[in-house]
Amino acid sequence: MVDLGDPRSGKTYHIKVSGDAAVRLIGRRIGEEISGDLIGLSGYVLKITGGTDKDGFPMLPSVHGPVKRRILLSGPPGFRPRRKGERRAKTVRGNVISEHTRQINMKVVKHGEKPIEEILAQLEGGEEQGGAGGAQTA
Repeated sequence: MVDLGDPRSGKTYHIKVSGDAAVRLIGRRIGEEISGDLIGLSGYVLKITGGTDKDGFPMLPSVHGPVKRRILLSGPPGFRPRRKGERRAKTVRGNVISEHTRQINMKVVKHGEKPIEEILAQLEGGEEQGGAGGAQTA
């Protein structure tokens, strides 16, 4: 699953990615810019901003590799302190996408010629957005 944020419109698109497209994302890192062609958005450039693994643990840019670690955090992502100076040990995932990653957060860096809604409608086979199991906007 890819959650794609569009800063221009302020919308988020939920795109299901499976098969060959999902395999091509494995090994990419947080902060890396990729071609939108990997997930069917030709002409777009996307930046990986984060994600979560199969157990819901967030990916952290400062933890290298596709590993799961328990580290001491004093702020987001992964922990929101309630008191000044509060720190807590939390489990997080590394900054590399692996087969354990279930959700990838991305944002649009460069827009293509066609609007995202139009491309996603074509990928869905002409179905309206927001349908079951397809691309959705929030």
